[in-house]
Amino acid sequence: MDAKLNYVLRLADTCLIHAQRLGEWCGHAPVLEEDLALSNMALDLLGQARALLTHAGQLEGAGRDEDQLAFLREERDYRNLVLVELPNAAASPSDGSGGRDFALTTLRNAAIAIWLELLYERLLSSADTELAGIAAKSLKEVRYHRQHSADWVVRLGDGTAESQARMQAALAVLTPYFNELFVADGVDGVGPAWRDVEPEWRARWAALLQEATLTPPRDSAMQPRGIDGVHSEHMGHLLATMQHLQRAYPGGVW
Repeated sequence: MDAKLNYVLRLADTCLIHAQRLGEWCGHAPVLEEDLALSNMALDLLGQARALLTHAGQLEGAGRDEDQLAFLREERDYRNLVLVELPNAAASPSDGSGGRDFALTTLRNAAIAIWLELLYERLLSSADTELAGIAAKSLKEVRYHRQHSADWVVRLGDGTAESQARMQAALAVLTPYFNELFVADGVDGVGPAWRDVEPEWRARWAALLQEATLTPPRDSAMQPRGIDGVHSEHMGHLLATMQHLQRAYPGGVW
């Protein structure tokens, strides 16, 4: 695959799958305001994914539009981070949450928003003017996502004993997957290597955890490779839900 196309697809698919997971909270968030906020963030990310997939389709030159790229690829063709495909599942679904873990979602939102903000800031100077334009529009959205999710991380981490324990448990689950945020390869003139944002991301993340009185787990050597099409066992189930209408009614339009 062309390196430039691959770079754009990694961003596009990460936004798309992250939006899908956030959308699962619609009607299930702990408070009404957060139900609306999570749904709106999912829509923001879906808009970013749509713009990026449209650009990817143009780069590919095979006549596929954003809908075909979003809904009609096989699992191994997706290039998203494994982090975003992990389910919103609580460690103990019997706690009445319906299997949704707000602590995990809040921490993942913050981690991805910080990362996207740093990438989009650097993509503003991309030689690819279409990609730079997408970054400029998306940057306003992810800055809000980062602020909103960080507020919740602090509120829950520095809250009750139970909320802190849940946040600490979610942090232990997510931390090994952060390594994939910092792969080495970039495309000259198009976008930075993701590893270039690692020092600033880790500094911001450490500051947020400190404010939230959360203890970072030990570093992990695990290296997920969703960006190369190697996904977790959760991805197939997610795609079965996400692609159902397009697969059941090929070519269907509103």
